[in-house]
Amino acid sequence: MQSSGQSSAPPRVPHGPAHRGLLTERIARRLEHDIRSGQIPVGQKLPSERELAVEFEASRGVVREVLRRLEAQHLIEVAPGRGSFVCEQTSGQARGYDALYRAGRPTVRQLIEARIPVETEMVRLAALRATEDDISALRTARDALEGASDVVDKARADLAFHDAIAVASKNPVLRIMLSSISGMMFELMLRSNSDPSIGEPGVPHHPEIFEALEARDAELASARMREHLMLGLRTYGPDLDVQVDLMARNHIETLLEQRQA
Repeated sequence: MQSSGQSSAPPRVPHGPAHRGLLTERIARRLEHDIRSGQIPVGQKLPSERELAVEFEASRGVVREVLRRLEAQHLIEVAPGRGSFVCEQTSGQARGYDALYRAGRPTVRQLIEARIPVETEMVRLAALRATEDDISALRTARDALEGASDVVDKARADLAFHDAIAVASKNPVLRIMLSSISGMMFELMLRSNSDPSIGEPGVPHHPEIFEALEARDAELASARMREHLMLGLRTYGPDLDVQVDLMARNHIETLLEQRQA
């Protein structure tokens, strides 16, 4: 990563929440990738907020949000008055498996194939074991997803809905398994929640999955989840066999270009 040779003042960029969210995702993904891959080595100081703002053509507020996220993931340590430094990673840290999965360069197809057995069993168990509090949490998650309009917020709400199902399954192993791929799931959700070509009339989605859970119909819930996940195998087209990282990067860039047009 090299600092830009442009003026020290960051350029003016659109400040709408949709653009800001996408820009934050793009920068965070880039820096996280560079840190996890070793391109930015342990102990190295990151460029200043101003330098990062210039390099990524973003506001300093966006850069601060990115740095807060990296710090929360224990990827960097912020030393007041000195700057941000890359931390040494340990296997016990949160999302430790994410880097391992990405090292294998999984495709969209492979991620969907992995989700199908995990989430169809998870939702089946949730239908059998969910408490009234779980159903209430699922209803809240469904409503948040249905009410979200910004693509990043919608993807986050989508992920929260699937996590609520994992909680309701009462199986901590399944929940950890889902959490370990949640970063890649989020990248798929950014695409599926912003690309009309991935929508398909008549295919059960989150409200129908929730209805089956609320009715405690384990087989129906499992069938609807399977159909929901299989949708990607029919609608991703050429991107189905593209590496998840590359698909997400390209789609975020496309969305940003559309908002700047």
